Amino acid sequence: MKTRHFLQLIAMSALWGASFPCLRMAAPAFGAWGTAGIRCALAAITLAVLMRVLRSPWPLRVAWPRLGFLSLVTVAIPFVLFNKAAVVLPSGYSAVLNATAPLFGVIGAAAAGEERLTGRRLLGCALGFAGVILLVQLGPVAVTTDVIVAALFCTIAAASYGLGAILMKRATLVWQPLSVSAAVHVAAALVLLAPMGASVPAMQPTPDALLAVGLLGIVTSGFMYWVSMRLMRVIPASASTSSAFMIPLFGVAWGGLFLGEPVTAGMLPGCALVLLAMTLITGFNPFRNAPPEP
Repeated sequence: MKTRHFLQLIAMSALWGASFPCLRMAAPAFGAWGTAGIRCALAAITLAVLMRVLRSPWPLRVAWPRLGFLSLVTVAIPFVLFNKAAVVLPSGYSAVLNATAPLFGVIGAAAAGEERLTGRRLLGCALGFAGVILLVQLGPVAVTTDVIVAALFCTIAAASYGLGAILMKRATLVWQPLSVSAAVHVAAALVLLAPMGASVPAMQPTPDALLAVGLLGIVTSGFMYWVSMRLMRVIPASASTSSAFMIPLFGVAWGGLFLGEPVTAGMLPGCALVLLAMTLITGFNPFRNAPPEP
């Protein structure tokens, strides 16, 4: 992997890590469906403007069913689930659980016959799930039914991201990254339009929540989805999801810095196991010239 690609992964991790504290501010104010809908709408507008400036064409009509499915897997479903979890879980929890995305990506790639599921990766899967359990049990939040359900939402959302990375990689081989990114968010905004409208009466926007959802839509969704798609054209899908390794570090740091969320030693074993699991699964090493094991 080239140095500039590795630096892009770090930048993506920092920005996506910041999305979890933003969710903690936006989701209680706009609701899970409202936050997801507004976020997708802002991302769609941002990407449509970029398409106009760069004179990029929209995908042909025949491509929209496939792109609509991609929008469900990589945008609409995980956005709503992470929003629901954000009402209950500290942002650091959600960020660490998001780090299981490469786990599901590699399992999905193996099932599709694109990568081999080796003994090392099987060990990584076991350690990854153990890390998730430790995180929930030893962290600063008491284990309740709501916490367990929220953690399950995060895990399902991470699975959507991981499996969706395979579809994103395939999409970059057929369409331009900017066109795909814009179409995906337009489709997601349309899917979320009705439930977002139903949640409008219950919304209680605040200046902080408005700023948070603006950053989520314009930066971490719109612009960064496009950057991620561009990067996927030149590196393997498993390597691109490896940015999730560093997201927990930034997520916990941003949550503690801006929201005053507790960071305890009890979280360290779970974090360490998740990161070790991801390393075993993908074989990602930015200091090695050889690509990850297929």
